[in-house]
Amino acid sequence: MKKLIYIFSVLSFILFIAPACNKKLDVLPQNSVTPDQIKTSSDVEALLFGGYELLQNYGAFGEQFMLIPDLLASANQVDWVGTYYEYGDVQNKVIVSNNSIPQSIWSNGYNIINIANTVLDKISIVDSSDRATVRGEAEFLRGTIYFELVGLFGKPYSDGNAASNLGVPIVLAPTYSYDSTKNNPSRATVSAVYAQVIADLQDAIANLPTSNANFRADLYSAKAILSRVYMSMGDYTNAATQADDVIESGNFRLTDTYDKAFNNNENSSEDIFAIQETNQSNAGTSNQGITTFYCPHSGLPSGQPVGRGDAQIDAGYFTYFEPADFRGNFYTEGTSIAGEDGDYPNKWQFFYKAIPVVRLAEMYLTRGEANLMLGGAPIGGTSALADINTVRQRAGASALLTVAASDFIDERFRELGFEGDRYWTLRRTKNDIDGLGYDDDALILPIPQREIDVNHNLVQNAGY
Repeated sequence: MKKLIYIFSVLSFILFIAPACNKKLDVLPQNSVTPDQIKTSSDVEALLFGGYELLQNYGAFGEQFMLIPDLLASANQVDWVGTYYEYGDVQNKVIVSNNSIPQSIWSNGYNIINIANTVLDKISIVDSSDRATVRGEAEFLRGTIYFELVGLFGKPYSDGNAASNLGVPIVLAPTYSYDSTKNNPSRATVSAVYAQVIADLQDAIANLPTSNANFRADLYSAKAILSRVYMSMGDYTNAATQADDVIESGNFRLTDTYDKAFNNNENSSEDIFAIQETNQSNAGTSNQGITTFYCPHSGLPSGQPVGRGDAQIDAGYFTYFEPADFRGNFYTEGTSIAGEDGDYPNKWQFFYKAIPVVRLAEMYLTRGEANLMLGGAPIGGTSALADINTVRQRAGASALLTVAASDFIDERFRELGFEGDRYWTLRRTKNDIDGLGYDDDALILPIPQREIDVNHNLVQNAGY
């Protein structure tokens, strides 16, 4: 019998979390179970933790949610010098429908969605004291994944045709077994997927606590992601409001220096949400992962683990910085596994560390830009100029005397380079990307061919 590729094998194993003093997510596969064996609150929470484990997979924030957008928007940012040709095809915008990268993003994403759906289906058996939090976390996972998927497989919301452009299938019920009459969903429109993302994140906000364990989402994690969603829609009022709520919560502060925001054993003071990498999810030169690709193979201090060094800094990147700006000097010279000399961002130089998904610095830039676009009295009472200068001051850059929308676009690049932001920012602001129009078909990933072969209700993106 055929199976949809996206179906997660919740039938094959349950995941349990092992307690650890460093609070890192350490998930272990256990014996085969069936859905009716998910009987206790602990069973449901273990399944939820399995969703977090997949979030740190290379098909999600462990690599491809950040590296693939950066390769699509590679100009002045990143050069692929590795031997994995499929990544080179992404940078060169010559992706084919059977490229394994869209497949890994799609299948891992729908695996997480199916876990979230299963948790929500079984929420009634969760202990009443934990139920709201578990519900909120599942909704956070689902909403976050749908936002990433619709951004990579669909046209940008900013092109004005979100109500007719195709996004990705919306699946809100768990798939326990394949049924050809039920398990062949069509692609929903971009606007419908965005509506689902907003609904999930808003409900997550209503259920999540104001703080949570190191690897788990809380109220402000959902607000921060929701601010991204609203920014990509051009809804500046709601974007500024969500970002302001995070900033003014007092739960987070910028690290004293820029380098301290990265390569930490646990979340830094400015991590609103981060994933905790392990040797299973980012093992070095033998697998995929953001540190694997950005960490050089040679040129590092003696004893430091090495990566493949397949992704190097493009020389144009350095033209964006003043000499005193720490961020422009935050790199390492090294050599790739194939012998290519180059420069590497120090953000991703140490294995098995926390990888920031959303940081407080982004919230300052979001609130500032949104308030600038709105005009009038700023939401939160802080001017756009003050917000951008808060970020610049921490980096050692000179204070701006005036600020324009283009300053925020460039400042996001300086602050958030190699974190997957450039693609999203250029698309929502309708700027060309690598010489292509912001909504060019070549900037959208193909629906994986294996998915189309199994589900004939799926329509392929133009150009594939």
